[in-house]
Amino acid sequence: MKTLLLLRHAKSSWDTPDLRDFDRPLNERGQHAAPLMGEYLRRQNISPDLILCSPAERARQTAALFLPAAQLNHVPLRLEARIYDATAGQLLEVIAGIDAGAERALVIGHNPGMEELIQLFTGETRRMPTAALACLELESEDWEKTQPHSGRLLWLTRPKDLAT
Repeated sequence: MKTLLLLRHAKSSWDTPDLRDFDRPLNERGQHAAPLMGEYLRRQNISPDLILCSPAERARQTAALFLPAAQLNHVPLRLEARIYDATAGQLLEVIAGIDAGAERALVIGHNPGMEELIQLFTGETRRMPTAALACLELESEDWEKTQPHSGRLLWLTRPKDLAT
């Protein structure tokens, strides 16, 4: 079994209309939510062996705030251009390329691909708002052989679930 963690980037800013979508930074809400979700993952005692992150500014900023809070700064992080604007099928290809030695992987990306990927693996339609974190268990022992409908959603947590 493999464990796949999916983190949607935190809330981004639309304050600069002439900024390319790729270059949009996090807004204040996103800057608060990313470390909150990192702390949540740390409490779950799940540590990925590899992190794949979209190179979009909002995804990189999410990683920069999430990873220290999750105490994951030691985990190898790879910027993966194919994650940006990816469909579920394209994300499946990215996942298939994960080194077989990794038992757990974290992908930091975007919707609609993240929601579509959960549906592809589980058959469930689940909403994944900004900074939501999902944990899936995949039946495959090899990332390369991971197939649709081969996963089970263990949990999906949103920042508002953690608000006090």
